[in-house]
Amino acid sequence: MPGAIDFLLDRFRSAADKPAFIEADGTSTYGDLLNAIVACQARLDAAGIGFGTSVQLHGDFGLDAAAWLMALWSREAIVTPVAPTSEEKAAEFGDVAEIAVSIDHDVIQTVPGHTDCALYSQLRADHHPGLIIFSSGTSGTSKGALHDVDRLLTKFHEPGKDMRTLAFLLFDHIAGVDTMLYCLSNTSTIVCTADRSPEAVTTLIEDHHVEVLPTAPSFLNMMLLSGAAETHDLSSLKIVTYGAEMMPQSLLERVGDALPDTVKLIQKYGTSEIGALKSRSENNASRWIDLGPVGETWRVRDGLLEVKTKTAMLGYLNAPSPFTEDGWYKTGDRVDVRGNLVQFQGRESDIINVGGQKVFPAEVENAIRALDGVDDVAVFGKPHPMLGASVCAKIKMHDPAITPAQVRVGLRQGLSGVLEPYKIPQKIELVTEALTTARFKQQRG
Repeated sequence: MPGAIDFLLDRFRSAADKPAFIEADGTSTYGDLLNAIVACQARLDAAGIGFGTSVQLHGDFGLDAAAWLMALWSREAIVTPVAPTSEEKAAEFGDVAEIAVSIDHDVIQTVPGHTDCALYSQLRADHHPGLIIFSSGTSGTSKGALHDVDRLLTKFHEPGKDMRTLAFLLFDHIAGVDTMLYCLSNTSTIVCTADRSPEAVTTLIEDHHVEVLPTAPSFLNMMLLSGAAETHDLSSLKIVTYGAEMMPQSLLERVGDALPDTVKLIQKYGTSEIGALKSRSENNASRWIDLGPVGETWRVRDGLLEVKTKTAMLGYLNAPSPFTEDGWYKTGDRVDVRGNLVQFQGRESDIINVGGQKVFPAEVENAIRALDGVDDVAVFGKPHPMLGASVCAKIKMHDPAITPAQVRVGLRQGLSGVLEPYKIPQKIELVTEALTTARFKQQRG
């Protein structure tokens, strides 16, 4: 019976002399990757690690982590990747995934006292490898989404575009895994970085002629504020994809103005539970995206997006099922619809109810970001004895010397006539730190 990654290995062999990874310590080819996979397979076989074993894999994009991942999947293991930014949650992830083995910098360790998760039985019955992706977990315990790798890889069977890509998104994020698999399936060159600062990323784009930058709105905002886009040659870029959080309209327009005219901006959509969907932005300045014909992959019920796809997870390891009885995943994203196009308003769970009036944080953030001197903002709700909730905001100003009183006056003047009065923040807090998580998501509250 053919293995899940056999088609990938065949493609690696056909491109053995082609650069696979560009890392700080040098460049490796697809031939090097094949040799590293074989070496990892031998170590797994000697340790008796394979079919149905739950393994936690510590690492980041590059030859070593990719080789271990491919080797583990070739042996039908169930893998939980852990990126450096998630190390503080590694123990929590390991408990939920009931890992039997940990692999960290080529060191293999068995984990005593592990048990077997009931959900793994389906993978083992089908002799399929698995992937576990954890949600961001900004509040409470992170949810572990179990994927069937055979399912997940089906969308990569058809060849795509071979483009030099920067591995910006995280090794344990579904969009990061999706990017790596797309690149590997097309034997593209992946430019790796441990430093995701604007200066480091734009330097890599310039030095290695990167064509694709998959990223998040928060980073694009940081890149513009830092001036890095102006001081580096980004003419090699052809595509910038963005996702993981809401893209403010004002930021989208500023990004379009700052990047070369030849760059195509594409909004991506995906979740830990369903993988990344194929999408196409209406145009560079539009937040409307095409997810395919309505009713095939997506539908909207009560204003909320639901998705059905072959790459959906088997289920959560530690939470109730988020699927409807007829198999649609309830995303919790509130959307507007125009024909086959969708525009995201925000997460239903983020909505602030002010005296019965709904406030979408993203709408307020977009209006505040358009004001002079604002570098970043995060809007959230706090309980209010009369209204139920009040709108609050953390604001990062470009000028650290500005006072809260000056900002309040500027908000009242700048937002008057732009937002209804109940949407204007009643409380503000000036901050100097970033308002995004290490996974490049808006950090509210």
